[in-house]
Amino acid sequence: MSAKKTSLKDIAQRAGVSTALVSYVLNGKEKESRVGQEIAAKIKQIASELHYQPNHLAKSLRSGKTHTIGLIIADISNPFFANIARVVEDEAKKNGYTVIIGSSDENPDKSRDLLNVLINRQVDGFIIVSSEDSASQVQDLKDKNIPFVLLDRYFPDIQTDFVSTDHYKAAYDAGNHLVSNGYKRIGMVAYKSQLFHMHERIRGYQDALKDNKITFQKTWLKKVRFSAIESEVRGAIDELTAMKPPVDALIFATYGLAINGLKYFNELRLQVPDDLAIVSFGQAEVFDLYHCPITYLKQPIGLLGQTAVGLLVDKIKNHQKGPAQILMKAELIVRASSKTKIIG
Repeated sequence: MSAKKTSLKDIAQRAGVSTALVSYVLNGKEKESRVGQEIAAKIKQIASELHYQPNHLAKSLRSGKTHTIGLIIADISNPFFANIARVVEDEAKKNGYTVIIGSSDENPDKSRDLLNVLINRQVDGFIIVSSEDSASQVQDLKDKNIPFVLLDRYFPDIQTDFVSTDHYKAAYDAGNHLVSNGYKRIGMVAYKSQLFHMHERIRGYQDALKDNKITFQKTWLKKVRFSAIESEVRGAIDELTAMKPPVDALIFATYGLAINGLKYFNELRLQVPDDLAIVSFGQAEVFDLYHCPITYLKQPIGLLGQTAVGLLVDKIKNHQKGPAQILMKAELIVRASSKTKIIG
């Protein structure tokens, strides 16, 4: 049999004050209610001694708010999204919110199910890393006037709040860096996707070549399916290295693509960067552990997560506020995998 839960009345009786006074103090309203510091401290001390736990359900019913945020990310196994989730959780806690996290695994059906479950749980708003074919879900949230912020991925045709990396500029910087270091036949492995951020990465890569007067070859760009990433990355690398002449550098459009590619390089005994220079999106410790440290595009994870939470909290408090659309710069971290090409 469980012990009786401590109530506000229990604390009031112990402190010799009214229940209303205890409520003011424990809800952080002692200053506006002009409660003396000494009595406020006494109430908090007694609440602590009695192990008082606030009744969040009752509070939610009174305020119409649950002080929870739904976070839907694309792939929890990807360190980028796992780190984003940690930042969002920490930042939300500072603002008095609890985060419920779900991973769509890049599947629109799973994303829709997660949204419905969390809406039924009456979360106050959402932070969403969109999956493929989920634009209609985003439009539905907008139509229902449910507060949300898109993170990392957004839909240019839907006017929404979003916080994202400037994917075009990041990919452009990667291509420009490789050309500056003497590479002329630069390939890219990307996802076969309709998502805007992937199109922007491809566009940035192509424009970097064009602006450096390198004629882009269609065979240099390989697109693979997320559902068949391992086999199709292998096939893409086989094709890129079998060309006459083969590509001399490669940009991986995501961390997952890079990891699969680097594993296959080891099997093929391809030497990075002597046989093939590498730049990848995403950051993870594994890039340091590879025999040749990998050049990568470091996205501002902390700032992305913090800004998304800040926007959502503002949106929850003021539904009428116009959409904020923020792009942030990725930093190119140059390592040995893309060092200046030695012409021999």
